[in-house]
Amino acid sequence: MARMLCVGIATLDIVSTVERYPAEDDEVRASAQSWRTGGNAANTAVVLAQLGHRVSWAGNLGDGPGSRLAEQTFARHGVEYVRASRVRGHDLPVSCITLAEGGSRTIVHYRDLPEYTAAAFEAIDPGTFDRVHFEGRAVDQLQVMIRRVREAGVPVSLEVEKPREGIEALFEQADLLLFSHHYLRHHGHADPAEFLRSLPGGVVATCTWGQRGAWARDGEGAVRHLPAYSPPEVVDTLGAGDVFNAGMLHGLAVFDDLDRALAYAVRLAGEQCGRPGLELAT
Repeated sequence: MARMLCVGIATLDIVSTVERYPAEDDEVRASAQSWRTGGNAANTAVVLAQLGHRVSWAGNLGDGPGSRLAEQTFARHGVEYVRASRVRGHDLPVSCITLAEGGSRTIVHYRDLPEYTAAAFEAIDPGTFDRVHFEGRAVDQLQVMIRRVREAGVPVSLEVEKPREGIEALFEQADLLLFSHHYLRHHGHADPAEFLRSLPGGVVATCTWGQRGAWARDGEGAVRHLPAYSPPEVVDTLGAGDVFNAGMLHGLAVFDDLDRALAYAVRLAGEQCGRPGLELAT
């Protein structure tokens, strides 16, 4: 299996499950509540570790309960996090999530933790990994980090979930781009295949779009599509995109074939929507 580094955010997710969304000024009782470690890069790292890879996570931790929970989560799944930076006097960002029966969710997010910096990344030797996966945040810092990884000759994947000023300048620096429909919709793109074909030559890219499924483009610009896999019952869609991304990274590492990787990632993400949390089926 591959040695992979995931760089990005970890969060504290406080998840309340309700039968229906509350109306304004309403009060409803939650049928369940859980505290989980979330965040795109952290979720992807946890899933990759469960798939058998040697995984490290790099990002910022604080010194509060959310950070302690993240450390416990990483340790439980065998994700190495000694490369994380500790920011004293802060804690992880918090996402308060209302999860309605059927899997839809509403999120209120709060953070006061600084972004992970290129200066902190200087302590990491990219050459010790087979792939470095970046979450698309803090573009000015990412430019420096990605350049170091490319200079070491290590493949780079970049998740582009949300619009970030200047992130388009990084597209040609990644070997694999992983887009969400949120980014496309923000820029007025309704056709994932058309968007993927418009990317720079040579880049491999994917785009997920919920129940519409996922698209992938190979290095020659050819695009393929697979419909979403639906589990018998949709229970929890939190982190489905992160599971898909982990499935793609795993599939490319194991199969070295885009079509097989896409099929694996679609199935893995769909199956996970039928279970709470990110514990994979054994």
